[in-house]
Amino acid sequence: MNQLSLVITQATAPAFLLGAVVGLISVLISRLERILDRSRMLSSLQGESLIVHELKADLPRLERRAGLINSAMRLAISSGVSTILLMILAFMFAFVGSAHERGVAMLFIVAVGLFGASLVQFLREINIALRRSDHFG
Repeated sequence: MNQLSLVITQATAPAFLLGAVVGLISVLISRLERILDRSRMLSSLQGESLIVHELKADLPRLERRAGLINSAMRLAISSGVSTILLMILAFMFAFVGSAHERGVAMLFIVAVGLFGASLVQFLREINIALRRSDHFG
């Protein structure tokens, strides 16, 4: 039982990581919705005028941004799943009285690495969104 209470106190860091993952996923979903709304709006434009062609030239950039957001969401969700798995394993091993430190540490490293990779993909999307020269083709 002493090991179980130790795991309960050590679950704080993974719980905070899980909260950060949920917050990031919420931001990513919001950005993806805005990208998709803009893409739909641009795709629905009719006509052959120069301004319509210039606006529609933004579609490939929006597609790249959506792909990066999708990748960031997959990585963030994988980080969350890894975090939940490490918490389950830590409690299971503590319940049966087995050592769990190495396995849980490896899963925590994986979870933080996936979260970091998600942030990198998000940064790449932000860079594309802010690149003025890429706005009209």
